[in-house]
Amino acid sequence: MASTADTTGQHVHTLLAAHSKRLVKLHPQVLEDRDPEPLHQMRVAMRRLRTCLIQFAPALDLPAGVSAQRLARSGRRLGLARDLDVLRERLDTRLLPRLSDAETRQLKPVFKRLKRERRDAQHELRSELHSGRYLKLLQALQGWLRDPSFTPLGEQPLSDWLPEWQWPWLGTLLLHPAWWLTDGTGAEEQELLHELRKGIKGARYRLENLQPASGDTALSWVERLKRAQELLGDLHDLAVLRDAIEQQLPQTLATQMPELHALLVEQQGSSWSGWRALAPHLLDPGERRQLLLGLLQDQANSSPQRATV
Repeated sequence: MASTADTTGQHVHTLLAAHSKRLVKLHPQVLEDRDPEPLHQMRVAMRRLRTCLIQFAPALDLPAGVSAQRLARSGRRLGLARDLDVLRERLDTRLLPRLSDAETRQLKPVFKRLKRERRDAQHELRSELHSGRYLKLLQALQGWLRDPSFTPLGEQPLSDWLPEWQWPWLGTLLLHPAWWLTDGTGAEEQELLHELRKGIKGARYRLENLQPASGDTALSWVERLKRAQELLGDLHDLAVLRDAIEQQLPQTLATQMPELHALLVEQQGSSWSGWRALAPHLLDPGERRQLLLGLLQDQANSSPQRATV
């Protein structure tokens, strides 16, 4: 928890210590692979750790072995296994209960493929989490946490620099071209929306990284960005799942499995409608102006009064 007396370095040290502790705690559970939830939590913890390292890099004097780039490989291994869990969960809970027995039987090759790919992904993940590269990175980070070092900017009060730590990421996010797409079905459009989703998630994490030092404006946008992330995540998962299924079919999905095709179209339409209703609201000039002014006001409210000379 941050206070108005915290320096940026002190605040980031608390965040990095929490994420590092979480990674270490989840490590054996992820290796056991008995429950998908520890994998999900570890992926989130690593993403948040990487976001901190990127966001606050100008404030940190880190050893050479600790960087967001060095975490990227481990993050990809976690992400591959987790994405396969998400696809399987969507099939099991949101699609299969609404399909006929005939179409359910046609999905058996898909389940076999997902199971095989998940097994391979877990093997690669185990290798990564046992690798000297990953373990040395954690060791170097824990060494820095015991004896942290900061740049001059890191020694500055956090409350004096809140907009600078927040706004550059939000400004870049709001300029992304995917906000203006009117159709999300093409491959190029899907890729742009996926990029935007990752940008939204990163901006949300960066706003959360400054709580509770920042105020109500940042908190309200965290909730909006979370909803946007969920809608775009659904669109991405549906597209990936459709592709995985169609690769196992001799004919098109619409021809061979019309019930499943209709369900996917229905769910995609629902998520797309929700996204198209939300996006213009976030881009509204008044909303964007209120965001910027609100972040500045939050800084004024959180900054301690200093005597003038």
